[in-house]
Amino acid sequence: MTEQEINNIRADFPILTEQVYNKPLIYFDNAATTQKPQAVLDRINYGYKHLNANIHRGVHYLSQKATEAHEEARKYVAHFINATSSSEVIFTRGTTEAINLVAFSFGECCCRAGDEIIISMMEHHSNIVPWQMLCERKGMRLRVIPINEKGELRLDVFGELINENTRLVAVTQVSNVLGTVNPVKEIIQTAHQRNIPVLIDGAQAVPHIQVDVQELDADFYVFSGHKIYTPTGIGVLYGKREWLERIPPYQGGGEMIQTVTFEKTTYNELPFKFEAGTPDYIGSTALAEALKYVENIGIQKIAAYENELTAYATAELMKIEGMRIFGTSEHKSAVISFLVGNIHPYDIGMLLDKLGIAVRTGHHCAQPLIDHLGIPGTVRASFSFYNTKEEVDIFIAALKRVIGMLG
Repeated sequence: MTEQEINNIRADFPILTEQVYNKPLIYFDNAATTQKPQAVLDRINYGYKHLNANIHRGVHYLSQKATEAHEEARKYVAHFINATSSSEVIFTRGTTEAINLVAFSFGECCCRAGDEIIISMMEHHSNIVPWQMLCERKGMRLRVIPINEKGELRLDVFGELINENTRLVAVTQVSNVLGTVNPVKEIIQTAHQRNIPVLIDGAQAVPHIQVDVQELDADFYVFSGHKIYTPTGIGVLYGKREWLERIPPYQGGGEMIQTVTFEKTTYNELPFKFEAGTPDYIGSTALAEALKYVENIGIQKIAAYENELTAYATAELMKIEGMRIFGTSEHKSAVISFLVGNIHPYDIGMLLDKLGIAVRTGHHCAQPLIDHLGIPGTVRASFSFYNTKEEVDIFIAALKRVIGMLG
């Protein structure tokens, strides 16, 4: 992307003009959550000002218009990830709820004592804990794909882990700590050879790379709106129709029913079967607006620029004495996790903040991975298309100053 294109993009994000401790904000915490463009903020405001009414059930004008907007948003999400039908798109509160939904519903219908679930060493807690809870409920076993020294999955070991007891594989497409882009299509193909379904955690992938659920042949695919320029509280579960029809609802209540008597309830058709209660119809339309914003720029153009920015930042960081970067795969997304000498990551993060630079420190909700690496945590800089090389230069200079202060 050209400098003018980036400047135009930055002008779309009001928060980027903020001052932090009298310094211009440099926001390198995009893996945790992204900032929101004015178009998305306007869409939220428009929804509450002009279309605020509970959807699906109302016969009045506002309800019908809000319903239309919500369902159009669902269609756009289906288009963005290339689902075969919008009925395969379930709105959730985010990646975490989407994984919990599958872990509960799939576990109820398709798992029993002695079965196994396969995850990987680099998973976020949201793709570990729900499966552990399922294993505890059902008397199952959790198996873990290890990683090599570059932070890449050991696919040779993955092939050995699959057996007649494997019921599902759940892996991240992009690690939120290492930045590794996993070969999920190959993982899916291997699992499908044994008729084993696969869930892909796309929270860190959707903002940065082209996602085509049909091309991947994923059985379930999940992501969060707030990682892709939408407010918090809205997310997506994509599921193949055959699985969504087979597994039972996750929650009961309004919307997900067809008929209710005190003797028996019958469930609604897809996708409403999994959307109990009043949906976030404002959030869904904001999500669609964000996806349109990304698509108008071009996800491939975004990926190319972010990869260039990540490579530039990596090269500059490696010039610093004592620098250790965790995750050195050739296939990486816009995340760099690092330590410098024996300096605690929290100390670096705190001082960078005083200089106006937002980074993330700690275990990044991936404690098993951090424990495996034998470190207390990392400093994580994560990038978006609204970040610049000039910001990287300021970050590097500030980091050197902080290192000098901390010794």
